[in-house]
Amino acid sequence: MIPVILCGGVGSRLWPISREAHPKQYLDLVGSKTMLQDTLRRALLVGDEAPILICNEESRFTTAEQVRQIGAQVNAIILEPEGRNTAPALALAAIQICKSDPDTLLHVMPADHIILEDEHFISATRTAAEFAKKDMLMTMGIKPTAPETGYGYIKIGEEVGSKTFEVAEFIEKPDFGRAETFLKEGNFLWNSGMFLFSASSYLRELRKYNPSILRACMKAVETSCIDLDFMRPGEEAFLDSPNMSIDYAVMEKTEKAGVTILESSWSDVGSWSALWSISDRDSDGNTIRGDVLIDNCENSYIRSESRLVTATGLKDLVLVETADAVLATTIGDSQGVKDIVNKLKLARRAEVFNHKEVFRPWGSYESLVISERFQVKRIIVKAGHALSLQKHFRRAEHWVVVSGVGEVTCGSETFNLEVDESVYIPINTKHRLRNCQSEPLEIIEVQTGDYLGEDDIERYDDDYGRDNSKQ
Repeated sequence: MIPVILCGGVGSRLWPISREAHPKQYLDLVGSKTMLQDTLRRALLVGDEAPILICNEESRFTTAEQVRQIGAQVNAIILEPEGRNTAPALALAAIQICKSDPDTLLHVMPADHIILEDEHFISATRTAAEFAKKDMLMTMGIKPTAPETGYGYIKIGEEVGSKTFEVAEFIEKPDFGRAETFLKEGNFLWNSGMFLFSASSYLRELRKYNPSILRACMKAVETSCIDLDFMRPGEEAFLDSPNMSIDYAVMEKTEKAGVTILESSWSDVGSWSALWSISDRDSDGNTIRGDVLIDNCENSYIRSESRLVTATGLKDLVLVETADAVLATTIGDSQGVKDIVNKLKLARRAEVFNHKEVFRPWGSYESLVISERFQVKRIIVKAGHALSLQKHFRRAEHWVVVSGVGEVTCGSETFNLEVDESVYIPINTKHRLRNCQSEPLEIIEVQTGDYLGEDDIERYDDDYGRDNSKQ
């Protein structure tokens, strides 16, 4: 059994913490590990081999870094050239696995789920695996605890084993009235989005019901290449695949669908209310994260990322502060948060896409001050890493080292820059910053010019295979 972890998704209802360039699966929303890291840990409790991760181009280095941080090993990190939903993504993994053993089970898990009881997860996985070995396509269902309209539902059919049933019907996210009916009838489960099936079984059903997806993905694997730690499927072939979820493409059509009940506290953390419901709360029902001081508040989620936040007299509210944005909403209004994010997108606000701290394969940078003709950044370069050899056409840069030792290339010269030393990089000058030491390098960068965008760059050499279009 090989875990296959899906690292896609934006998590817009958790803005401003979750953003397109750094979504919720890469955040430590509950506990000290990120959701991806906790999913990796959980996967290794039941998997026989190192997992396969599937992510997008923009998140590739963040994914690899979070794997490295916990010392995990992976079978592969597959990069989708463009999102085509879960059916094609899983076809890539199944085709790759079939090369070694078509009977290997794929244990499919989204990277952004919270499961609190490991023992129930292990038990349900082992039960589902027994039926997956018999050529069934298994999913895991959660007993509803409320008339939730944000989840799909599974109607259970005939019982075939311990807490395991044939699937009678998959149902899309219902309105509140239908969700209440499902809860009362008692034969409906939440669709968790976790699956277990053999590589050959999935591909056989995909060939039967959506052969165009299989053809495109087989061609994409045939034309794939290895780039550093990543497998890149052939872009042209993959983009020929229809955009379709595994539910639509296979599970709703196959006669071999089964479901095992996972009796555990579970959440896909799809909203602030969902996060509040699974977080530790004080005697007044409040969840507090960060530098927060409250008085006379009830049933609220209050979070600070960068400064002191105070609140008094709040009830059933969410208050979230980051370095560049503040959200205030009622605890149940996840749709309103999504609407705000859509308005920010229409306004082309950068706060939708990036935090003030932006992660790169070599480290990170944080914008401290932004004005019309200058910008100040704090740049951290990881030990042994380097920025690309590059130049800018419309801005000059001034670097001051505040911690560590940097190897600087400026024009034809290469030299070391130590603490309190500085260098000026003129416009149109090739330059590079490298950290050859065993500790992080930290510098303050002051940019000056008539345009300060990240796309004002021409790369000549890059350790990470990025061209001018890739950040």
